[in-house]
Amino acid sequence: MSVARIVSALQFCPGGCVFGAPARRDPAPSLQSRALNLLLRQLPYKQQLASVEAVQEHVQKLALQPVSFEPPNLGRGVEVTLTKMGGWPVYYTAPSSGHEGCNHVMFLHGGGFINEIVPAHWRFVAQMTRKARIVCVVPIYPLAPRATAKDVVPATAELLRMLLEDAGPSKVTVVGNSAGASLALAACQWLRDRDRGHRQPGRLMLISPAADASVSRPEQVAIAARDPIQDIPGIIEAGRLYAGELDIGHPFVSPLNGVFRALAPMTIFSGTRDLLYPDSVDLAERARAAGVAVELHLLRDQPHNYALMPTPEGRQARAIILRAVA
Repeated sequence: MSVARIVSALQFCPGGCVFGAPARRDPAPSLQSRALNLLLRQLPYKQQLASVEAVQEHVQKLALQPVSFEPPNLGRGVEVTLTKMGGWPVYYTAPSSGHEGCNHVMFLHGGGFINEIVPAHWRFVAQMTRKARIVCVVPIYPLAPRATAKDVVPATAELLRMLLEDAGPSKVTVVGNSAGASLALAACQWLRDRDRGHRQPGRLMLISPAADASVSRPEQVAIAARDPIQDIPGIIEAGRLYAGELDIGHPFVSPLNGVFRALAPMTIFSGTRDLLYPDSVDLAERARAAGVAVELHLLRDQPHNYALMPTPEGRQARAIILRAVA
């Protein structure tokens, strides 16, 4: 997508837009959000994605010292159960007061397919479980380069298929952030094609989806300079590791290149300090052109994964998600 098309999409609501719903004006990012952008630049996230060598060093370090995927104490009112499905650890969280008839969320965490689920993800899972009174299903999918897209996508889709059969499609929402949002989209595309006629989940909630691992748009170079978290060389290398023997443009790796017909309605969150945000705009356009109902919440000067950040904008996004999954 060209810069001109993005500017055209934003010119009537320069502070942020909701596409698929009445437009609203968002005159400026909050003070907390601006401070967070400055803070994020002081943290090592961007340096870890600054080069191919930085990613390879990070992956080698994680291979020698794996990070725990176990949830921290999720607080009162949340029960946690661990099972294994297809050899993967899968956690279930549920309200302690009972969950008969509750809606279900499959949550797929981010991390560029090379990083494990982190406490911030678990806090979000606990918030959804407690406040929306739902059951969360959290697969701990294996990471690249040990596991690659050709295995992870179909296995995730099979877990989703079983959840849809057990709970009923209308009671299931898939929520993913970053790489997890990419995996959610790819798994739903695979499920539609593999099991023709099988229904999709009730909704897809995609937070800063990593929909195109090639990061090949010319305008992304300029956006990367403003992005406080991500950089292009590292994202491409992480995508290459996850792709394995597949081409990086394969829909398992870059679901923006897949087919969007007959997918579940989508809600997408992105911000203009996220170098991946042009892909979110394109994703919304392609899905809508295929007849899929789409809401795109695109906010000015918000970073990658802003919906999980401790800012007013993040809290507003989480409130939208909680209402949708409850």
